[in-house]
Amino acid sequence: MTARSLSLARHIAPLFLLLPACASLSGGPRAVTEYDAATFFDTISLAGASFSPDATRLLYTSDESGVFNVYARPAAGGPATRLTQSDTDAVFSLGYFPDDERFLCTSDQGGNELNHVFVRELDGTLVDLTAGENLKAQFVGWRADGAAFWITTNERDPKFFDLYEHSTEPGYARRLVFENPGGYDVSEVSRDGRWVALTKVRNNADSDVYVHDTRNPTAEPLHVTPHTGDVSHGVVSFTPESDALYYSSNEGSEFDRVWSFTPSSAERELVVAADWDVSSVYFSYDGRYRVTAVNADARTDVSVMEVASGAELALPPLPRGDLRNVTFARDSSAMAFYVNGDTSPSNLYVLDLADLRLTALTDSLSPEIARADLVESEVIRYPSFDGLDIPALLYRPHPASATQPVPALVLVHGGPGGQSRTGYNPMIQHLVNHGYAVLAVNNRGSSGYGKTFFHLDDQRHGDVDLADCIYGRRYLEGLEWVDGERIGIMGGSYGGYMVAAALAFEPEAFEVGVDIFGVTNWLRTLESIPPWWEDFREALYAELGDPVADKERLTAISPLFHADKIRRPLLVVQGANDPRVLQAESDEIVAAVRENGVPVEYVVFEDEGHGFRSRENRITASEAYLSFLEQYLGDAAPRP
Repeated sequence: MTARSLSLARHIAPLFLLLPACASLSGGPRAVTEYDAATFFDTISLAGASFSPDATRLLYTSDESGVFNVYARPAAGGPATRLTQSDTDAVFSLGYFPDDERFLCTSDQGGNELNHVFVRELDGTLVDLTAGENLKAQFVGWRADGAAFWITTNERDPKFFDLYEHSTEPGYARRLVFENPGGYDVSEVSRDGRWVALTKVRNNADSDVYVHDTRNPTAEPLHVTPHTGDVSHGVVSFTPESDALYYSSNEGSEFDRVWSFTPSSAERELVVAADWDVSSVYFSYDGRYRVTAVNADARTDVSVMEVASGAELALPPLPRGDLRNVTFARDSSAMAFYVNGDTSPSNLYVLDLADLRLTALTDSLSPEIARADLVESEVIRYPSFDGLDIPALLYRPHPASATQPVPALVLVHGGPGGQSRTGYNPMIQHLVNHGYAVLAVNNRGSSGYGKTFFHLDDQRHGDVDLADCIYGRRYLEGLEWVDGERIGIMGGSYGGYMVAAALAFEPEAFEVGVDIFGVTNWLRTLESIPPWWEDFREALYAELGDPVADKERLTAISPLFHADKIRRPLLVVQGANDPRVLQAESDEIVAAVRENGVPVEYVVFEDEGHGFRSRENRITASEAYLSFLEQYLGDAAPRP
């Protein structure tokens, strides 16, 4: 996540799901084996990693069963053991208890995002620590002595999250640590439990960090980031000693830098700066190592430093890709991490820090897929209507050539404010494998390219950002290996909005559109913000507009009210339980476009929310994308 994520994107980027995009420019043309979507999604998705107290096992999340569940695997290698048994709702691991192999996990109901936090007991029983209706809970962290952990819930008030400390003793007794008066986001707790780091968002360009002292609970939170003008700040982490808070700031810089703040003295010090956003800084349990991640031009550069010496840890040779989710055994005897690249899905590794012996625990790619049939991405830039360079990822099918030009798609990420990034994406690989080029655009307003670039689309959505996408098409038309008469637009969530906007406001710009749970009526979407985003409402209004004050403009940019202009074939895919982009958004645009006599296909998943977690549903969606594109954009498709 970018440092914006530390304050804003933890709300905005999740609001309209960021579809990960990887794109590639391969070498010369060559034939490849074509695979169906089921084969691409036979690739196992993995997430999270937590060492057992004795460092012999790793806890993680996998969709090996077709639904995300929690698994454990020996750190030295060996078969995995499935520890949760859900066949419907996804279950995600949160971590082992400090002193035994109980663990915490989280799950919602059918994608409704009302997550609860559970303890999985040693006998396999799941205990809901946050039982109740219509509440949302989040795990925050473990106390250093291992005797307690923290969870936030909005059970008292759906709009605000309070912080509770739970005992690790059976029964898991809890006490209220911080009752949120409103306006704060509870972000982090120091390991000794004294300090609670809070974020307060004023708008999409201005936010602040505070710390609450639990030893003086009636005092006002201490303001860490007083400033003038618009500056974005966010919580990063506490030091292992709990004596300082690391926070991000773009004050005096285009990019997010990380500073330390010492509550006892109010001293500040610049800790990490780069030519890109510093996205995270955190420590091993014992404080021996510090991990730093930088969002460097759609990739993540990760470094691990030994704190005492200041020397960077020299890692052994690794597969091509980014390091993700670096975590340590409690005694720093070992480090676990994932490596993920365009042609390599996330695989879990363990590094023995005594002798730097590396062990690969997983091989996630389907054995049916030849890695050479996948493609690497190339970061490119193309000029938009006003000469502004737009970053993008270009994904070129292996057979594409001047004598065999291929159809193409402009892919728009979610957000607003998301970013198309390198990394393995089975949906994209499936399409490219079947001969579709992809240009994953980072239109103005995307994160990761500085605060000026990020704010260029504020309250100009459906205008300048749409123009960037249309100029992406023009860029594709200039490539000799792309068929310039067969170019569509595709996107999820906010990207789905851009699809509908393109078809409604620029009806001749693209041959087809694929809208994946996209916003079509901004008035309804902004009026139906889930209550747990109350602290972020004003920031979202600053980005997009107030549904009351800006009703006329929001109506003008909402495709639903202009659907009579849509003339190109449209595919819409939606989750029935989506709390962010309601199914009504998709229902109404489908009905309106059908009235035009335009071909419309509609797929609804009754057991999904904002994003598809079931492997079966992801396969169905990907096959629907390809079938639709083959009919209306493929070689045999009729020309408009």
